[in-house]
Amino acid sequence: MNFRSPRILPWLTVVTLTAGFALVFFFAPNDADQGFIQKIFYLHVPLAICALVGFMVAAVQAIIHLRGGDSKWDVRSYVSIHISIILGVAVLITGAIWARASWGKWFVWDEPTLVSFLIVFLLYCTYYPLRYAIEDRERQARYASVFAVTAGAFVPLNFIAVRLAETLVHPRVFATSDSGLPPKMWITFLVCLAGMGLLWETLVRFELAAKSSRARLGRLRRALEGDDVGVAGSRIAPLAHGATETS
Repeated sequence: MNFRSPRILPWLTVVTLTAGFALVFFFAPNDADQGFIQKIFYLHVPLAICALVGFMVAAVQAIIHLRGGDSKWDVRSYVSIHISIILGVAVLITGAIWARASWGKWFVWDEPTLVSFLIVFLLYCTYYPLRYAIEDRERQARYASVFAVTAGAFVPLNFIAVRLAETLVHPRVFATSDSGLPPKMWITFLVCLAGMGLLWETLVRFELAAKSSRARLGRLRRALEGDDVGVAGSRIAPLAHGATETS
């Protein structure tokens, strides 16, 4: 069975996430200090991990693009950053909810975990203005890849900050040999993390498929209309692999 199949992957994602959230509510115990609200940890932390890993995946894809010049890797890097930013928004929202319930404030500026993630998130938000400002496709892709590689180097600093800082809310999941979590909480966390990783992969594949379909539809429309000149693609997003444009 090919779990990377477009048909299998979404179902596997739904099953894994459903199992993970079932474990959250019916298997994992309440936290001794924070009670039920701590269960948002199983959503907030996997989202953050997948977003940060997604940024690093985009950096690797950008390196491949810079080395070989294949436009498909620029597209994949763009989509990886796009999906990771969407997950990043969810991280900030769930973090704010957790902070409000625990501290009575939506955001606490002396919490290094939240602030470090916010800095990384805002850094990647500048990816879009950089891309939109460049009209030439080749320069746009090249500069965007350089940005992805450079920004990717800052992402591990977020993880280092979590390990070195005295966090107020976030459990230090990887701080000790037993991960700092009871077995039931650890199992639940791993299932939720796997589900969130599958969700990231599913969303990336759907967006890549959508870009490819739009590119094919555009070529077919121009062929039916007898347009030999072609139409330039959007400057906002890169063309899907195999799409062509003329200036």
